[in-house]
Amino acid sequence: MTEMLLRYFRKKQQQVETEKVYDTQCPFCSMQCKMQLIEQSTVTRKTYKTVGKDNPTSEGRLCIKGLNAHQHAVHQDRIKQPLVKVNGEFVPITWDEAISLIKEKFTAIQTEYGKDALSVYGSATITNEEAYLLGKFARVALGTKYIDYNGRLCMSAAASAAAQTFGMDRGFTNTIQEIPHSRCLILAGTNIAECQPTIMPYFEQAKENGSFIIAIDPRETSTTKMADLHLKVKPGTDAVLANGLLKVIIEENLVDEAFLAEKVKGFEEVKNYVSQLDLKEIADLTGVPLEHIQKAATVFGKEESGMIFTARGIEQQTDGSAAVRNFLNILLVTGKIGKEFSGYGAVTGQGNGQGAREHGQKADQLPGYRSIENDEHRHYIADVWGIDEKDLPRKGVSAFEMIQKIDAGEIKGMFLMCSNPVVSNPSAEFVKQALEKLDFFVAVDMFISESARLADLILPATSYLETPGTMTNVEGRVTLREASFPVRGQARHDWQIICDIAKALGKGEYFSFSTPEEVFNELRVATRGGIADYSGITYDRLREEKGILWPCPDEDHPGTKRLFEHEFAHTDGKAAMVVVPNTPVVKKEKPSEEFPLYLTTGRVMSHYLTGVQTRKSSTLAAREFESYMEIHPSTAEKFHIKDHTLVKIESKRGSIVVRSKLSQTIRKDTVFVPFHWADSQNVNRLVSQKLDPTCRMPGFKVSAVKISPAVNAN
Repeated sequence: MTEMLLRYFRKKQQQVETEKVYDTQCPFCSMQCKMQLIEQSTVTRKTYKTVGKDNPTSEGRLCIKGLNAHQHAVHQDRIKQPLVKVNGEFVPITWDEAISLIKEKFTAIQTEYGKDALSVYGSATITNEEAYLLGKFARVALGTKYIDYNGRLCMSAAASAAAQTFGMDRGFTNTIQEIPHSRCLILAGTNIAECQPTIMPYFEQAKENGSFIIAIDPRETSTTKMADLHLKVKPGTDAVLANGLLKVIIEENLVDEAFLAEKVKGFEEVKNYVSQLDLKEIADLTGVPLEHIQKAATVFGKEESGMIFTARGIEQQTDGSAAVRNFLNILLVTGKIGKEFSGYGAVTGQGNGQGAREHGQKADQLPGYRSIENDEHRHYIADVWGIDEKDLPRKGVSAFEMIQKIDAGEIKGMFLMCSNPVVSNPSAEFVKQALEKLDFFVAVDMFISESARLADLILPATSYLETPGTMTNVEGRVTLREASFPVRGQARHDWQIICDIAKALGKGEYFSFSTPEEVFNELRVATRGGIADYSGITYDRLREEKGILWPCPDEDHPGTKRLFEHEFAHTDGKAAMVVVPNTPVVKKEKPSEEFPLYLTTGRVMSHYLTGVQTRKSSTLAAREFESYMEIHPSTAEKFHIKDHTLVKIESKRGSIVVRSKLSQTIRKDTVFVPFHWADSQNVNRLVSQKLDPTCRMPGFKVSAVKISPAVNAN
């Protein structure tokens, strides 16, 4: 009887659940939705569920990625201790051994080849604190000018265009809450329904309120279905389309002359240029019917308020910066900026795409969006860091150009943090071959990604559930991500890894931080007086106010909800319009007899970036478990492609094999492939090495390709 009672009570004990709740925010898109992970435990197992938490941006909403983000964080494949490559295989070592090896190899490389023989490749998914420290690490601990980050492949076109036009770049010039009240919305190259689903209700509310929505995309997507007018533009002709819209607006006298006279320079030059253009020729070049161009321009010009949103569709091109500038020309000529319900929104792709580019990861930038070539800016940051300004390196080169310098033998070592350049960069096979040439390659990651496979040493990083810190969302709203989930194995936070290595290299006095908040407080000082001024933001304020929009120059400042209400950020207070020729500086690929189709790329809802995290989620992977090629049925018939069959896609750079997916809604001259898959499905193998002359963005969205049934492939 006693034994039976013991078994009974033991069984009851095992069935008793304990519950823990962890506050966090989604690690994926730039909405940075707040959420909670609920862990329910019994003696035998743990289960998890995620719920949304109220916040000013997404108001408690979550998408399929956010609901299942935890699945990669608790995945069995997480790296839990440092791994060193021995005879082609990774074997565990201690942290002390790993740090000692980095010291030995980095010191040897710089002794033999100079400080710039080392490079740092950063990320737009790490926190502001870690992005700030990584820039400081490159320039103070390593003394190298070569640092850039994966946001170069994502946001650089919009950032450069806004900076040149307005004098500053903050993603959205207005708050997200203004969208439902704007009378006309242009969505240029953005599929928000799949890429930022939790922003969609704002646009749906706008439509309910009578707003006219114009979508510009070569494909019909869940986003374009919401639009009142879909301009199905030919890939690569967005800047030309903007010239057509400008021409109609100017010729129909829909310009805001008072605004232009007071706040804008360069209008006459733009007016003179577009007056010489032929609208019928623009319609032919873009593939957009003339009447659609006229309708879009007329509606936007006549409405009292309007907003333009751009994303990768027009930005990831070799004239992406110019294309965005031309859409900003439209805003300026109609006076729809700096006032209620009117403005610009760069729909940031990565989780911290905004903050990660503000504080020193870019080759030419210092914290606070300062310029590394500006003597006043250099002296200020050198004083904050306690170094001589002369010891601060000058600007380096963009992310892809660093890869080219590795291939050329100029860079011998790389420190890679939370990025996967082998999959994300253009001409991906070239990137792989270049990284294999490195004398010493360190990767910091949660998993053995396609890039980490090539590393000599992998350091285990913590996940979004485990790493607290600040992020800056799509609006430019700084948020505090709480994170108290138990760290997996021997993984360390990115900021700790940076500090540990700096200490080993003899620079510990500059990296003596014990919490992310200490790092943030130095960041606040470093940004004071800069364009991206965070100095009035504190952790306590972020907890209380649920996010603050920068610039915020002191602790009594509420944050800046709307930019440019009185003047622009250029020294003369004016915005700058610029002529954008129909013929771009960098010649784009066009279909030919050998490569007769346009290839464009993009995202699907269930995956994120190179898929390293989302493909570890069983729920997300099940929704889209392989890549595919979207193709019009008549085009498929022409090239003998059947639905759901394997297809070989070739460009001048290489080839991939994916499965076909017939769609009536894509242009007949275009095929679409998502970019979340690697190896033989990596669409970036097909992309050219050509870069935007202004922002150094690769032309992911326009490649010329040929297709054939894969059964005939070698």
